[in-house]
Amino acid sequence: DSEGGLYVCMNTFLGFGREHIERHYRKTGQCVYLHLKRHVIEKVPGASGGALPKRRNAKLFLDLETNSDLNSEDFEYEDEAKLVIFPDHYEISLPNIEELPALVTIACDALLSAKSPYRKQESDSWEEELQASKHAKTLVQLDNGVRIPPSGWKCSKCDLRENLWLNLTDGSVLCGKWFFDGSGGNGHAMEHYKETGYPLAVKLGTITPDGADVYSFDEEEPVLDPHIAKHLAHFGIDMLQMQVTENGLRDNDIKPRVSEWEVIQEAGVKLKPMYGPGYTGIKNLGNSCYLNAVMQAIFSIPEFQRAYVGNLPRIFDYSPLDPTQDFNTQMAKLGHGLLSGQYSKPPMKSELIEQVMKEEHKPQRNGISPKMFKAFISKGHPEFSSNRQQDAQEFFLHLINLVERNPVGSENPSDVFRFLVEERTQCCQSRKVRYTERVDYIMQLPVAMEAATNKDELIAYELKRREAEAARRPPPELVRAKIPFSACLQAFSEPSNVEDFWSSALQAKSAGVKTSRFASFPEYLVVQIKKFTFGLDWIPKKLDVSIDMPDFLDISHLRARGLQPGEEELPDIAPPIVIPDDPKGIYGLTVSSLDIDESSVMQLAEMGFPLEACRKAVYYTGNLGAEVAFNWIIAHMEEPDFAEPLVIPSFGEVASSGAAALGAVGLDNQPPEEMVAIIISMGFQRNLAIQALKATNSNLERALEWIFSHPDLEEESEPALDTMDMENNANANILADTGSEGPRIKDGPGRYELFGFISHMGTSTMSGHYVCHLKKEGRWVIYNDLRVCASERPPKDLGYIYFYHRIPT
Repeated sequence: DSEGGLYVCMNTFLGFGREHIERHYRKTGQCVYLHLKRHVIEKVPGASGGALPKRRNAKLFLDLETNSDLNSEDFEYEDEAKLVIFPDHYEISLPNIEELPALVTIACDALLSAKSPYRKQESDSWEEELQASKHAKTLVQLDNGVRIPPSGWKCSKCDLRENLWLNLTDGSVLCGKWFFDGSGGNGHAMEHYKETGYPLAVKLGTITPDGADVYSFDEEEPVLDPHIAKHLAHFGIDMLQMQVTENGLRDNDIKPRVSEWEVIQEAGVKLKPMYGPGYTGIKNLGNSCYLNAVMQAIFSIPEFQRAYVGNLPRIFDYSPLDPTQDFNTQMAKLGHGLLSGQYSKPPMKSELIEQVMKEEHKPQRNGISPKMFKAFISKGHPEFSSNRQQDAQEFFLHLINLVERNPVGSENPSDVFRFLVEERTQCCQSRKVRYTERVDYIMQLPVAMEAATNKDELIAYELKRREAEAARRPPPELVRAKIPFSACLQAFSEPSNVEDFWSSALQAKSAGVKTSRFASFPEYLVVQIKKFTFGLDWIPKKLDVSIDMPDFLDISHLRARGLQPGEEELPDIAPPIVIPDDPKGIYGLTVSSLDIDESSVMQLAEMGFPLEACRKAVYYTGNLGAEVAFNWIIAHMEEPDFAEPLVIPSFGEVASSGAAALGAVGLDNQPPEEMVAIIISMGFQRNLAIQALKATNSNLERALEWIFSHPDLEEESEPALDTMDMENNANANILADTGSEGPRIKDGPGRYELFGFISHMGTSTMSGHYVCHLKKEGRWVIYNDLRVCASERPPKDLGYIYFYHRIPT
């Protein structure tokens, strides 16, 4: 509150504005508060050329929630502190040693001298710089002929394919421990160090031209390896792109990368600043532009505006005692900051005249700083909680998961993104098919490089580039591949091979192909261009392409059609369980060889869950997608064996049913409660979930297929079950209000119009910068962190994530 200051509860140390302090007192009964108020003395030019003080009240949260720079030489402060006793609002000025007990005085002094947790977090993150390892300079590498390929790695002891570490002494590839970086592992890298004493290892998948993640087992901490390029080259990993050219710039830093930055940020063009509601910038907290871009796009959608900003009074009134740990409160607060216009005001004419007279330009004190929001939304996530650059697409999915888990009223705003995908899998030998459906939020389009329309120019450019590199001359002007959007859409719809496909018709492994179609079209279609890949030289790279993204998109031809006349379905038979020769197999069978959707596993692992837990979640939910598996994780994460490797309890059970993990079916044929909860979490009513599980002997995958095949089923009323569900299911109130008998989707025509896109500049998701363009009031606007301007040349062909809204019929 700019006039009322801040009230800090002396019991909980939570801060409140004047409009919320009364509610906190009534709600908690806490009666002692520290009232803080800051007066800013601003120096303004006086008549004699000196400075006259002008006193005004400062907004107490200015340095936390807006971008105002009150640390400049133009301002001085006067702080005022009082102790306030409710309900009579009795005030005691501080310091006051005579009237206050010693304990109260000590507590007030400690609070007044405390450092902001956000500023402390920032300074700590920069102070914890990695140190060079003492082993780096003298590291001995064995000449054993080991060469590491650029992909396809797995642990040499347990066949894990994630969280792998390359020992820099002998080239062994081994898995790490789960607790080290949030991913799964069996600790074989550490065991290898204890056996051999070889101290340094590099994490596979983190190698870039700027370095890699190196860990010292001897020093027990992440370290720097100044000789990492030489150490990796010993095992055939080429990092020559890190070499320095004559002008001191790396090859990747020369014109091609700069050109991309200029085009996307519309450099060299005078852009008109935009002010008012919906035109508020967001401060970059240090590699947080991915968050800024996504949140600008999210809060341009009416459903999110209504859910959080429209319900702001109710959300604030019913927020918990600690609103800093409440997702909906933080979303409403951020949305209000972006849409209210309070933090996006044009400069006064007097300020402009002063700047012209002084021939100087002061940055506008506009925009908000999402420190509290970022601290909460990234809490517990190994990647988003860091100060490193992240993938905007991964953050978008992370945000959607949080929206799903924290409903606001009866309508979930994330419903506008959700759609069903029909996957048709065909056995190439028997020609029989299987149809399944899964939930998704993003349409991922491959880049059809082979369809480039300027192949001759690309070949000529590559020849010139190599000649310039050999002669150590500046590279030629960049030629970017031009890819037709229709070719990318065609690549999306084409069949893809299914690895390790087991045909239930042949009861043996066979060749299989899979095609994907839309079983429903979402209200808002999010399209991701799959630009990022790995080169043969081990370096993550981005495909620098130009795609003619359409303003109007029609994907009606991608509508799923289901089982066609003349098609024969694959039998519903589970793959046999192979019992190993190892006698330990009698007691427990690993399932590393079974068909597990690795893409779903990686989506969950990227959220910070242990890899083995993600495997179990995907396996026990029948490969039905990351969303269903996520609900399984939430229901089982407190179990002691949550992160243990996936093991089938008995070779006599059918693995695909998932009943062994989710609970056995009772004598009364009552399905396991956890299976019921998983189906309910997808948007179905409890009665329908129980009926489907009973009809399919509690086979989760078949139960979902049964539900989709009975869309007009009339349910029987079960009041007792509904009452129990209201008590135990966090989402029961939403489902009861909506009365939905199917998944929460908003199906409609497949015709869309582009209204926004997020672009990435740089060579990898681990570096670079994100910018958002949105179409508002008939014109394009660029959101570049704090800078919000009218766009003159929106680079629609260079985007990474595109946002389309359905065209109403």
